[in-house]
Amino acid sequence: MLSTWPILSIVTFLPLLGVLFILIASRDNKSSEHNCKMLAMWVSSFTFLLSLLLYYGFDLNTSGYQFEEHFDWIAGSGISYHLGVDGISMPFILLSTFLTPLSILASWHSIKHRVREFMIAFLVLETMMVGMFASLDMMMFYLFFEGVLIPMFLIIGIWGGQRRVYAAFKFFLYTLFGSVLMLVCILFIYLEVGTTDIPTLSKFSFMPEYQFWLFIGFFASFAVKVPMWPVHTWLPDAHVEAPTAGSMILAGVLLKMGGYGFIRFSLPMFPDASAYFAPFIFALSIIAIIYTSLVALAQTDMKKLIAYSSVAHMGFVTIGIFTLNEQGISGAMFQMISHGLISAALFFCVGIVYDRLHTRDIDAYGGVADIMPNYAVFFMIMMLASVGLPGTSGFVGEILVLIGAYKSSSLVACFAATGLVLGATYMLWLYRRVVFGRAEKGEVIRMPELNNREISILTPLTIFILWFGVYPAPLLDILNPVVTSLSETLASTIAIASLK
Repeated sequence: MLSTWPILSIVTFLPLLGVLFILIASRDNKSSEHNCKMLAMWVSSFTFLLSLLLYYGFDLNTSGYQFEEHFDWIAGSGISYHLGVDGISMPFILLSTFLTPLSILASWHSIKHRVREFMIAFLVLETMMVGMFASLDMMMFYLFFEGVLIPMFLIIGIWGGQRRVYAAFKFFLYTLFGSVLMLVCILFIYLEVGTTDIPTLSKFSFMPEYQFWLFIGFFASFAVKVPMWPVHTWLPDAHVEAPTAGSMILAGVLLKMGGYGFIRFSLPMFPDASAYFAPFIFALSIIAIIYTSLVALAQTDMKKLIAYSSVAHMGFVTIGIFTLNEQGISGAMFQMISHGLISAALFFCVGIVYDRLHTRDIDAYGGVADIMPNYAVFFMIMMLASVGLPGTSGFVGEILVLIGAYKSSSLVACFAATGLVLGATYMLWLYRRVVFGRAEKGEVIRMPELNNREISILTPLTIFILWFGVYPAPLLDILNPVVTSLSETLASTIAIASLK
């Protein structure tokens, strides 16, 4: 049945149907804002349930694309409407559809103005995210890839903090500039090969001199999205000013666009250039891990500290990707999914106390465990998962990356491992200052315990973080066929190039 359904198109564009319902909903009665929230919640939840059909019908024994939908936009142009999923894109689609309803629920009471527009922005953002991961045509990918910027720009710029306009424009300009270079490369590829079909281009052998420049063009876009040092400076500002739901999606999904792009485009299409630039990317990644971890130690704003920790964690991802071996790439993929869950939960934990005390200053808290013991437990789990404690999903991704890095270069693995120590330092420091001690401040003492809505958001995140930490096979089984195929292709291609 799934083979006859346009299931990917339905999952991709169903949120836009929710946008239509919200637009035609009545604006006159007092319950209209509540109705908009309910519409957005139901549509995003149903989209997630439909996306589970992809997992249910996914063949774990093949590395090829599945659920493909393909027809020409313009006959004979080489540009087509082409959707499909494999072991690389499937987890990201599930992550996007899973986090969207949780983010909408997280904003239930914190968004008090232009609620209708906020829900529309989130549903449009979901369509763009899913469409980007499902696209098998470069032009389609680019349209969705850039389309993500618009709703996120509005979410930060309209519903953000005091410096929201500055943060929104910085986010937009940084990411747009890099993407312009990628567009130039896509146009060159189209003129050179005559098609923008990703499966076709993945099998095409570009000349080494072309690979060099094409890699740089794509790298300029993906490095900003990851974000890699030194083009990471937009991220702390965007996170600090974004509303809680915006930070959850930004850290949970949007930061993964760059890593996904490296695996989808750079490795299979430009293998020689990927091997050539790998030491350079290792150097940038190590700087990101150590430097941003030290910067995180100096922060007094909880959100900014977690934002800098995201840069450090994504440094592990880029190291894993460019080890060009199976363990490293699998670890990078696992780390991206794991970090998506953990970072979304951490930003929501910050949002919980911010809604009660209206400050993110670490020194304003202390003794929260006495007042909110349930919150302290959830926050502890997320903090330990971020550190990479065995038994959590954070450990599996990091240990696989380190194994892959050691196979590539023991020195790189040694420097990357320092990030584990620094990560434990700043996260334990944050937890001790906020949760432990005596609750002496009057505002802290009056903070209420977690309500049912907050528990219902943190519980599924906690379940998946612990489940993947104890039993990572369900996720690794999806990744292994395509990662094994990719790593073998890379090894043979690079070996042939070295003999020339």
